[in-house]
Amino acid sequence: MRTQNILADVVAGIKAPILPRISPGIVVAGLLALAPGVACAQAQTVASTQAPADSRAAQLYDLIGHARFVDLTHAFGPGIPHWRGMGDETVETKYDYDQLGFRIQQFCHVGQWGTHLDPPVHFIKNARTLDNIPPKDFFLPLVVLDVHEAVAKNPDYAVSRQDILQWEARNGPVPAGAFVALRTDWSHRWPNQKAMQNVDDKGVSHYPGWSLEAIRYLYETRHITANGHETTDTEPGIVTSKNDYSVETYILRNDHYQIELLANLDQLPARGALIAVGIPKVLNGTGFPVRAIAIIP
Repeated sequence: MRTQNILADVVAGIKAPILPRISPGIVVAGLLALAPGVACAQAQTVASTQAPADSRAAQLYDLIGHARFVDLTHAFGPGIPHWRGMGDETVETKYDYDQLGFRIQQFCHVGQWGTHLDPPVHFIKNARTLDNIPPKDFFLPLVVLDVHEAVAKNPDYAVSRQDILQWEARNGPVPAGAFVALRTDWSHRWPNQKAMQNVDDKGVSHYPGWSLEAIRYLYETRHITANGHETTDTEPGIVTSKNDYSVETYILRNDHYQIELLANLDQLPARGALIAVGIPKVLNGTGFPVRAIAIIP
């Protein structure tokens, strides 16, 4: 019962300074740092707030360690789908086993590569950079808005405020502080660049995205922390083909971040999961690949 209460509080949005790492096992280790804060904050549900820290950590590990982990990340490398204005990645082996007994590779790619995070400075001059996003914002309640059926009928589909209201009628209000991911199943086209961009004979891309009204509702009314999607852009392709990035600009101008090119959203519940985001602390970084992981109790 005590561990169930602890998890309920975590899902509700209790956060502590942790920095998830690359693998699910290390993410769990990071979650253990939450245990003292969670236990102290919930004295009424824990029999004794004087229990040793390692005991409280063991309770949380026993719960999280038996959760289901879903990787929301595409592996990146040369040739993967990317925004049309970018060049390809290159990988060079600088040292190899037969030389010094170890291998070191050099990777060259843009920051917005593969499943990646866009911080505010990506669009907004002098705004927050990667290294200035607090660790607590990388561990959040996870909400999944599912519009994949509408997208199957119309690849230009833009999720609307009405879609969110319908989701809330079924699932309750989107929780404050959440990470909201847009499921379109567009990631099923990975790793085919042509299929991802879906360009017609007039040079116009056709892929789904967010509408400004939906994004404004989530941030201004529900006060979410961040959002993400499966496509290379925030807006639908018919909008970005006009070089219109007004929805992404709104998100970043208001000091939020987003993650693009998410994967495996079709394996997640509408609500009740958590997201842990691992990303290097790049000094003054304007974007970088992430390892995003969903934790489903």
